[in-house]
Amino acid sequence: MSSDPAARTSSKRPNFLVIVADDLGFSDLGAFGGEIATPNLDALAHAGVRFTDFHTASACSPTRSMLLTGTDHHIAGIGTMAEALSPELAGKPGYEGYLNDRVVALPELLRDAGYFTTMAGKWHLGLTLERAPSARGFERSFALLPGAANHYGFEPVAIDAEQPRLHRSTRSLYVEDDHFVDELPEDFYSSDSFTDKLLHYLDERPDDGRPFFAYLPFSAPHWPLQAPAETVEKYRGRYEAGPDALREERLAKQRALGLLGENVEAHPVVARNAEWDQLTDDERAFSARTMEVYAGMVERLDWNVGRVIEYLKATGELDNTFVLFLSDNGAEGALLEALPVFGPNLQQFISDHYDNSLPNVGRGNSYVWYGPRWAQAATAPSRLYKAFTTEGGIRVVAFAHYPALARQGEIGDAFSTVMDVVPTVLELAGVKHPGSTYKGRTVAQPKGASLLPYLNRTSDAVHDAHRVTGWELFGMRAVRQGDWKAVFIPQPVGPGAWQLYDLAQDPGETRDRAGDEPKKLAALLDHWQAYVVENGVQEVARVFG
Repeated sequence: MSSDPAARTSSKRPNFLVIVADDLGFSDLGAFGGEIATPNLDALAHAGVRFTDFHTASACSPTRSMLLTGTDHHIAGIGTMAEALSPELAGKPGYEGYLNDRVVALPELLRDAGYFTTMAGKWHLGLTLERAPSARGFERSFALLPGAANHYGFEPVAIDAEQPRLHRSTRSLYVEDDHFVDELPEDFYSSDSFTDKLLHYLDERPDDGRPFFAYLPFSAPHWPLQAPAETVEKYRGRYEAGPDALREERLAKQRALGLLGENVEAHPVVARNAEWDQLTDDERAFSARTMEVYAGMVERLDWNVGRVIEYLKATGELDNTFVLFLSDNGAEGALLEALPVFGPNLQQFISDHYDNSLPNVGRGNSYVWYGPRWAQAATAPSRLYKAFTTEGGIRVVAFAHYPALARQGEIGDAFSTVMDVVPTVLELAGVKHPGSTYKGRTVAQPKGASLLPYLNRTSDAVHDAHRVTGWELFGMRAVRQGDWKAVFIPQPVGPGAWQLYDLAQDPGETRDRAGDEPKKLAALLDHWQAYVVENGVQEVARVFG
């Protein structure tokens, strides 16, 4: 339809653009300390509010369920990721592996309230048409249903039982509205194609004056690391000093930007793979190339965000659009080859069916990831990375941009979570949550709080100091009240016992206070047990992998 600004600015209610990056590290963007070229996101972040204490779940689909419902993922149906659903969890309430009917999704409420709702990108909340975006309130949608896929749509062999589980669970499976997509275009690249679709839906929406809710969840920079060659080439040689050098560079930049206190101690790197100076020249070259490709993916994501922003400027809608950007969890540091859940014979399969020669790394027929040391360059000063309930897994890059807010052009250090998004959007839209009943079924109410009092400077906090927040996934556990946080990380990566940290003094989680603050730990563990009961958490001692 028309892109005439006069036809697009009649609504007084705000539009919403929610952008989610997949496994992006905290300091990958320039505005958060990174060296990757991200001018479009940087401009929005600097003009908006950059959050330094924004939290998600520790992995993809749990976060997405919380983002769209405002409640805990154990209630919303993603008690664990569907890919990791074990026999002892199967069939338990909250462990359906898809967005269940005990929750109402944000696009359902906004659609009912007269919003045009649209999305393009990764769904990861159900693999059937009955559980696709079109069934949960999106008027127009193009979605990757599983948790990952080849970014170029390359599939070397047909599905069979001999494939590693990694590849069986990440086949290209796309839907548009209420039907499956049989074939992707020849020039398909995930970030470009998702953006193409979203812009198409926005441009073709009816000229009926309705505001929009647009959801753009990229599948980048999730593995396999793949990006256009011309973008990757910009980073050739940039990472030859290795991940430790990059980590120090990023930490220094965060301090210079005011995102990190001068005296904060970064958590030591925890990794089972060899240090940089122990690698051969060929191994260092290959590892550096994976990081170059990763950087190319992030830059390309930023370029696509720029396309959407330019569209909104052209239609006169940007100033009336609340833009929220976040990563769905911390950077991905897993050594996929070392995780049994991704087998069997993962490395042999990749060797037989992909070309991971150095010149070809990053192309559609390559299949690589970058590992824990590069990931911890991005999560520093925090401890560990994705899948862990330490800060490196759950504290993420995030910012909000909306000129109507009082708090813009600032750094926001208030604790907040992804569950706060639903209350925030509903308040801005003037829409009330239906409470415990939606269209004849019982639903959970949001557990989050609106960010608006904080963003409008009527409050110095999003949550008061008594608020308790819990996390659990893959046997990893955490509970936080105020600045105190208890963490349980199973062996061998953790001690297999509860640890205690004062995040106000030690955001890197480097000094365990369990020994000298036993009463504080005991109180938090009481809160943990309450969290387990309230959210139906199944405390199965099973770690992902």
